[in-house]
Amino acid sequence: MTAGPLDEAVRTIRARTDLEPRVGLILGSGLGGLADQVEDCVEIPYADIPGWPASTAIGHAGFLVLGTIDDAPVAVMRGRAHLYEGIPADRAVFGVRVLGRLGVRTLVVTNAAGGIDESYRPGQLVLISDHVNLMGTSPLVGANDDELGPRFPDLSDAYDPELRARARDASTRLGLEVGEGVYAAWLGPQFETPAEIRFMRAIGGDLAGMSTVPEVIAARHMGIRCLGISVVTNMAAGVGDGKLAHDEVLAVGAEAEPRLTALLRELLPALAA
Repeated sequence: MTAGPLDEAVRTIRARTDLEPRVGLILGSGLGGLADQVEDCVEIPYADIPGWPASTAIGHAGFLVLGTIDDAPVAVMRGRAHLYEGIPADRAVFGVRVLGRLGVRTLVVTNAAGGIDESYRPGQLVLISDHVNLMGTSPLVGANDDELGPRFPDLSDAYDPELRARARDASTRLGLEVGEGVYAAWLGPQFETPAEIRFMRAIGGDLAGMSTVPEVIAARHMGIRCLGISVVTNMAAGVGDGKLAHDEVLAVGAEAEPRLTALLRELLPALAA
């Protein structure tokens, strides 16, 4: 990804607002409610931003929302691009790189995930402590753009420990039960088989999902700190009873969304400081 398309996207956004966002948020499947609470907002459809890939997944609105939440300047991606939509990894993270160019230095990524850890339950919030990339690719494949970051970025602390500590403190203040675990990223779009889930558990996965990891890789490449929060919308194949369906994911996500929104609002002032 060369600087040209990113610069054009930034110019387009700057023509609509002079806000300098400090925190970026990516809201996953059925989790876009926080975007409705942005004040003095400017809402830009992805289709209006040059180079920005369309978000076609159900439950992903496809808008960039810029404004403030409790005086914190934010840029909210209401919907994301997924690799399973046929979008190359470097294109799928275009939005993250635009946010970085706009000035975002802290990125919060949220997603709907299947629970591999049997102690989880549908509707629970889980802080992502690390990930396993099973997608077979990376947004950094190909020639490196040195203006974005180094050829070989370190991912030792891909999910910032200090930000997780702040999230745990915020959840305690709100009386929310929040877990912590490793996110296993799956290409999809099919749900995983029970055997694949057993494999993910064996290599350390606590959550299974189809997003987030490319975004975090791109953000860390740019030196952006990351906090990841999953909503367990279903127990993974072979862990719970019954068949898996995306309608269930959206329904449980909608039920959990107020808790996620409350946690994010409690966190934002500290993240923007």
